[in-house]
Amino acid sequence: MSSTAGRRVVVTGATGNVGTSVVRVLSREPEVGSVRGLARRVPDLSLPKTEWSAVDLASDRSDLVGEFAGADAVIHLAWAFQPTHDPAATWRTNVLGGMRVFDAVAEAGVPALVHASSVGAYSPGPKDHAVDESWPTHGWPDAAYCREKAYLERALDTFERDHPGTRVVRMRPAFLFKRESGSEQRRIFGGRFLPGQLARPDLLPVLPDVPGLRVQALHTDDAAHAYRLAVLSAGARGAFNLAAEPTVDAELLGEMLGTRRVRLPRTAARSAVAAAWGLRLLPASPHLFDAVLRLPLMDCTRARVELGWRPEHTATQVVEEFLLGMEQGAGEDTEPMRGRKVG
Repeated sequence: MSSTAGRRVVVTGATGNVGTSVVRVLSREPEVGSVRGLARRVPDLSLPKTEWSAVDLASDRSDLVGEFAGADAVIHLAWAFQPTHDPAATWRTNVLGGMRVFDAVAEAGVPALVHASSVGAYSPGPKDHAVDESWPTHGWPDAAYCREKAYLERALDTFERDHPGTRVVRMRPAFLFKRESGSEQRRIFGGRFLPGQLARPDLLPVLPDVPGLRVQALHTDDAAHAYRLAVLSAGARGAFNLAAEPTVDAELLGEMLGTRRVRLPRTAARSAVAAAWGLRLLPASPHLFDAVLRLPLMDCTRARVELGWRPEHTATQVVEEFLLGMEQGAGEDTEPMRGRKVG
């Protein structure tokens, strides 16, 4: 379907943390002729070669086939993290909406589907060494986020069997941050009334050190470049882990913030999260906390070798930029990414 005018790429979830970075990267790519961003609300964001459509994946009335017609690739990023107290609602958007996207890709005859999976799709794994893309993707069943990401991995297994002519790429990034996502992610995980200024080191007398709380991070723009490479690389298929070094844990954060670490047992930390979530003071659920403690560390060799991908930001730089964004109330000109400073 490609023409001399360049590739046509459609991006779902185009106004969120990842979507805004992906659309920006594609709009600057000479080999991409046009980008169509799909989101529930059309944003006040003007980018070269980019058009917008209002589409709600939770509704089966959306004409996804029409939106995908003539596309060279669809990048599926759309995802709802809330309401965490109503997993049926996120299931409708994330799983059923995702399967509508897959079906529409097949019906429209789109040659390539690039799907945003996650480290959260992986089964519990090691924290002392990294695993490659062959690690099982059954998620942590008690956490809706992991359960939904893992279910879509199985849906893609079936899709690839039934549509061998479609090139399918599964991106499995670590936790994604950028300065502009500070306000959005504060609202998603900490609550809309949590002051972002709490990220200031001078307001953190001690830093809880929870055993097993070791994760990987990645700048959202670095992830966006991986999505661009996946679209442009005709031979790219299968799963790709995406993460930056070093691993983020209490020791690294303590050094960054100049804050003393205090050991906190898992049970105490989980009880605090569960109590706040139960009282609806904290959007992040204790089930997600359990999952994070069990996520494996990922080996990103395949993305480096086969896509030629390298992150430009270290994980330390990513965290520093994100904390600054929280403090400043940073955001974007889209509804999900609106900047807001609380307190």
